[in-house]
Amino acid sequence: QKQLVESGGGLVQPGGSLRLSCTASGFTLDYYAIGWFRQAPGREREEVSCISNSALSAYYADSVKGRFTISRDDAKNTVYLQMNSLKPEDTAVYYCGAGTGTVGPTQALIQYDYWGQGTRVTVSS
Repeated sequence: QKQLVESGGGLVQPGGSLRLSCTASGFTLDYYAIGWFRQAPGREREEVSCISNSALSAYYADSVKGRFTISRDDAKNTVYLQMNSLKPEDTAVYYCGAGTGTVGPTQALIQYDYWGQGTRVTVSS
């Protein structure tokens, strides 16, 4: 069964850090670009970050630029999202997706084939 599984979410205080993981099973990630999305209650899903299959290109939403870092370890079949200086507005369910397309510094155009179930991040004091 081909699936993506997110982990690493939780409750953190403002200014804190979390590292999310997106691990694939049943297929290898090295062919795919990987994107992280988030959705807060009552809000539309937002694309947070994306990394190309080569890891040479990455995209970040303006809302997280300078605070979040995406990386991948294909040997572990895992993509990470390091989140620093977290704010209450970062509270959401975070999802990862795997797909094909192009990733640039200002946009990512990806056709997603696989999605995870999400991991919840709550930033609160």
